[in-house]
Amino acid sequence: MFKKAAEVKSQQRLSGADRKKLRRTVAARFPNASDADIDSLLPPKAEITVSKYPNRILVYCVEGAHPMFFDIDGRGTEILPTVYALWKVPELLPAFWLKGGEVSRYVLGGADLMFPGVYIPAEGLPNFLAGEPWAVKVPGNPAPIAVGLTMMSATEASKAGLRGKALKISHYYGDTLWESVENPYVPNAGFFEDVVFEDPAFVSACEASDSCEGDVSVDDGNAVNNEEIGDVVDVKDDQSAGAASTALTDEANEITEQLVSGLGDLKMNETDATDELNAVDQHSLSIEDVDALLDKCLLQALHTTVKENDLPMSGSSLWSGHVLPCRPSGVTLDIKKSSYKKLSKWLQAKASAGLISVKEDKHKKEVTLFSVNRSHPDYESFRPEKKKAVKGGQSTVTQGIHDGQAPKVFELSEVYKPSVHVNPIFISVGVELGKFFSAPEASDIVFQYVEKQSLVKPTDRSMVTLDATLCDALYKGAIKKGSTYPTEIHKKDLGSTFISRMQAHHRVTRGSETVIRKGGLKPIQIMTERRQGNKKVTKLSGLESFLIDAEALSSELQKKFACSTTVAELPGKKGLEVLVQGGVIDDLAKHLIEQYRIPKRYIEVLDKTKK
Repeated sequence: MFKKAAEVKSQQRLSGADRKKLRRTVAARFPNASDADIDSLLPPKAEITVSKYPNRILVYCVEGAHPMFFDIDGRGTEILPTVYALWKVPELLPAFWLKGGEVSRYVLGGADLMFPGVYIPAEGLPNFLAGEPWAVKVPGNPAPIAVGLTMMSATEASKAGLRGKALKISHYYGDTLWESVENPYVPNAGFFEDVVFEDPAFVSACEASDSCEGDVSVDDGNAVNNEEIGDVVDVKDDQSAGAASTALTDEANEITEQLVSGLGDLKMNETDATDELNAVDQHSLSIEDVDALLDKCLLQALHTTVKENDLPMSGSSLWSGHVLPCRPSGVTLDIKKSSYKKLSKWLQAKASAGLISVKEDKHKKEVTLFSVNRSHPDYESFRPEKKKAVKGGQSTVTQGIHDGQAPKVFELSEVYKPSVHVNPIFISVGVELGKFFSAPEASDIVFQYVEKQSLVKPTDRSMVTLDATLCDALYKGAIKKGSTYPTEIHKKDLGSTFISRMQAHHRVTRGSETVIRKGGLKPIQIMTERRQGNKKVTKLSGLESFLIDAEALSSELQKKFACSTTVAELPGKKGLEVLVQGGVIDDLAKHLIEQYRIPKRYIEVLDKTKK
């Protein structure tokens, strides 16, 4: 689900009522969670944002923290915790234990979990039904690595001989949702880049207390053997299948040895990793250093990536899309560790210094950047680095439309399909029916027929004599009863007359997507009207014909014009329209022409506010 990067369609803060509704949904969905657990995952007074992804997926994130829950269908019936939530409350979900840490390599590669890779206790599987949320854990490590929905019930699994899919993985450690935050982290030293093993600290604590309830040990005889390993995972695509097949072939003979005799080396590596983490902590930045780094990153962004045509820009877009990518590689930049503590206070301080001008929306509690003073002494004295800014720690999952302003390739053309009238002409020259032809290609077909049948008039080479087939193709059904059919036609009229007897279509290509629709292309309509006194609203409709996503455009315009935008369904299910606050009719037309390459002739503008 989050294996491939996807752009956020829209993002907004939840109201107080919606936050309470979310807490009730979580409490009902996960009965194992206590009130204290829910408070730790969704603090009552914390701001919560919801991000809308393609296919109606919703992601709920505590502001200033990490995503905690995601909703598969957007209706609250299939809400699941993220690994960040499970690391806070590991017992929020029941869990399948893998037969060994090496199996996690394939789960973290995007494969669904198969029963042959699951540890089965002596008393058999616990009771569960199909479609229940379960987590996945590694022996010796209490932190879940993935979450998903069961594919069959325990009874069905037993009848199937414990073969087939156990869990359809929806989200796992290392996917784009995990990477989407500014500071992705791992819960313990057992987590590596592409595999998870036991946690040395947890194992030591277990050995000391001699009681690890619910834990599965590799010594229980559940390590994956060479005969079973091919059935452990189900790879979802060809690329993953090839990688998994190669990995299984190369590593099958080494797995048992790695799981038993390699534990000593593994613990040594984990110790090294812990030492590195401690070294980073020892070199943490002071408040003064963070303030200086913030200023440097801002100036670098203002010089290199913030353009005048991008303004106005929300503070969150400036931070995530421009300031963070300019930080040095490997350095964490946290506004809370500065003297300003909040993004809004930092930007207002820069505005007070005269470097930028901002405006705060007290209702949305967000600051918007309106202009940059490029003659400010700090701006003029700063020398930006020439190297390309590295967007470390940022995934396209959290990038808005603003980060991808470069317009996709757009092509628009009129095409024609043979109709019953002209089919005999195409058949005669041996051209396959059912295809689409441009106007020049269609015209060339009829002239091929003329040449094949030698219909050019010998005494006047500019005229074409009409035989029965060509006459029917051009005029049958178009001539009034009692009128005489023409016997010849001028060459300059032949092509256009022939094309008019074909079925007109239009082909639209944007990026890698192409559609062909019947009839002529309807233009985009931009209309401004008054609502409730002197308030203006601008409507855009007809976007579907040009393969423009209404939700994405709405989000983009909200950032560009720093105004409220909504998407509504047109009456009669005739598509969607975007409503933009204010009379921005000319700016919208310019934006569509420049960013989406819409020809001016296909934009209809109507201003109802002018008398």
